[in-house]
Amino acid sequence: MFPIRDHNPSRRPARVTYMLMAINITVFLAMWPSYGNEAAIGRIYMEWAMVPARISSGDGFYTFVTSMFMHGSLMHIAGNMLFLWIFGDNLEDEMGHLTYLGFYLSCGIAAAFAQYSVAPADWVPMVGASGAIAGVMGGYLLLFPKAKVDVLFIFIIFFKVIPFPAWIMLGLWFALQVFGGFGASGDGGVAYLAHVGGFVAGVVLTVPVWRRLGGTAYWSRTHGHPPHTEARYAFQASRVPTVKRARRSKPMRRGRD
Repeated sequence: MFPIRDHNPSRRPARVTYMLMAINITVFLAMWPSYGNEAAIGRIYMEWAMVPARISSGDGFYTFVTSMFMHGSLMHIAGNMLFLWIFGDNLEDEMGHLTYLGFYLSCGIAAAFAQYSVAPADWVPMVGASGAIAGVMGGYLLLFPKAKVDVLFIFIIFFKVIPFPAWIMLGLWFALQVFGGFGASGDGGVAYLAHVGGFVAGVVLTVPVWRRLGGTAYWSRTHGHPPHTEARYAFQASRVPTVKRARRSKPMRRGRD
């Protein structure tokens, strides 16, 4: 199950969101030839990814920023860019281009610091935009808690799109990150606490925008929905193929001669 779109159209082009997506994709394509060479990709990670032990030694502070534009696999970047595309444009719409850019980078730095703080001696490099995008999701939750988000459920050959309020979808996602961060063994390759830190930073940094819009009065006025007409999509019931059962033919009786 994963979100595919929201019902919250932006009022102006999300230039910064598209720029961030373009930078992430460009960096990934530039790194692509090295993914099959363990030594080469290791050197890249040690130089540009956030390595806690390196930070603790007083070196590589710039990697708090560079690491958020690197990804470990095609599925890693695809999932992150999908979430950024769904939730980023609306936050940029409310904040303005430059404020949103500063917000995004700040959330990414906060996410990396959250992961660093729990394992400052770790030599495992951390990469990915998911901490910054978690901040975008946190800000989205504060401003549009009841915006509809379409979630695609896939079970073997069956699939169905179900709209959920943002507070359910994002709240469940955040709960899974908290559970993963405090319940995982630490060797799963997912920086759960970076997601948690980014999400919390996103909520906190969006509070000034929420207050400018009216705070609780804004929620009362919009009832938690976007302050403009929501997009409508036509849903069609998915058809599950059926297989007709073959009828058993009765055995023919042979007549006596």
